[in-house]
Amino acid sequence: MKKIQKTVSRWQYRLVILLALCLIALGYTSCIRGGGVAMGDTIELRVLNYFDMTSANSADEVATVWNAFSKAHPGIKVIREDLFNEPFHNKVEAYAAAGQLPDVIYAWPSGRSTTLHTQHLLKDLGPLIERDGLASVNLPGALDPNAQGAGYLAILPRAVTSSHAFFINNEVLRDVGLTPAKTYKELKAQVPILRAKGYDTVLMANQDDWVMQSCLFSLIAGRFCGEGWEKKILSGEAKFTDSDFVKALTFIKTMYDDGVLSKATLTTDYGSVVGQFATNKGAYLVDGDWRIGAFITDKSTGQALIAPDRQRNFDITVFPDIEDARLNKSTSGILGTGWGMNANIPADSDKENAAWELIKWLSGKEIQTWMLLSGGISTPTRTDIDTTNLVLEPLQMAGSRLGTQYTATTVVIDGVFDGEVHVPLNTGLQELGLGTKTPQQVAETTQRAFAAWKVKQ
Repeated sequence: MKKIQKTVSRWQYRLVILLALCLIALGYTSCIRGGGVAMGDTIELRVLNYFDMTSANSADEVATVWNAFSKAHPGIKVIREDLFNEPFHNKVEAYAAAGQLPDVIYAWPSGRSTTLHTQHLLKDLGPLIERDGLASVNLPGALDPNAQGAGYLAILPRAVTSSHAFFINNEVLRDVGLTPAKTYKELKAQVPILRAKGYDTVLMANQDDWVMQSCLFSLIAGRFCGEGWEKKILSGEAKFTDSDFVKALTFIKTMYDDGVLSKATLTTDYGSVVGQFATNKGAYLVDGDWRIGAFITDKSTGQALIAPDRQRNFDITVFPDIEDARLNKSTSGILGTGWGMNANIPADSDKENAAWELIKWLSGKEIQTWMLLSGGISTPTRTDIDTTNLVLEPLQMAGSRLGTQYTATTVVIDGVFDGEVHVPLNTGLQELGLGTKTPQQVAETTQRAFAAWKVKQ
């Protein structure tokens, strides 16, 4: 009996050794990880995330987006860095210059992410998108490589974005016996009436130089210059110093001169303007459609900057008609932001598989649905989301109707022109408000910047 036991033990021992040798030979050292990533040691992904702490439900992002991914993919360790606004963009440029770009990075389709695109620092996701059949569940325009600065699908977008939204506070307007302005002439006429009761007319966060260009002037340029104006400049058929573009700049100066925009907006930062609007400091707010998320209920606290019952007193549309413009009832729009992958990650590697799993998760149906519910986006790129079954607050419903408020969409300037061009323009728009430059001078500065950039191409 003892001899039989020894024989069995000997065979068990040999079997264990044999299995161990097989596993070592195959290079496997752990159990199969989740999410389709190959077996092996835990894969670490460095991620640079754009994280707006002022947005309602931002605290919920960690649990809903990141912790949920880690739970479903235990073999992938995400090392996340959260930044917002200019610190985020500055860090991207620093990483790019040092050749230390994170594995997965939040990015724009062009504009603020120009460096990532023009230097081809992001991998072409087209083959991965085709392999996994994502075209069947995404808007066609979202997967148009020509809509991205790299000329290929460097990011997987999560929304179609209106960079302009004209928020209306009907509580303020009713207090002074007014209704929403339909034309700029009406808007100008409301200034003294609102001022008499201590209200500003239009609130904006113009301390941050990108806000005027992206959220208002891009729309104004489209209205004075017409659809496709940017193509004429890029082709050399037109210039920034042409009369239509100068008229658009002049209109911005006119808004300051008329008091529609107060010079105080030039010292208003992006974080505080939502509080001003929510507490009835002004009748209107100019921002992007993404700003809806700042006002709705935060699930973690149960509080909203504008309570749902008050939200019914607010609306969202586009800037009033401008009497001498070539185009009206328009907005400025662009493909939304999304996620890209470091181009240096080897193809078909475990790290590429892990990074792609994360990008698909961050851009997938579950997360886009959560973003829609939490106010992070208004128009998702996924076509398999049934919005009829979603419970949305009044401001979110107003945002979903924004697309019915305009009939034309013109470009966002920082989405089509390089930073070497739009940054001097951003500065010039602030100088118009300060009165330190004329519209003609801003146009000339922008044209010189464009010419200098064009020479390098």
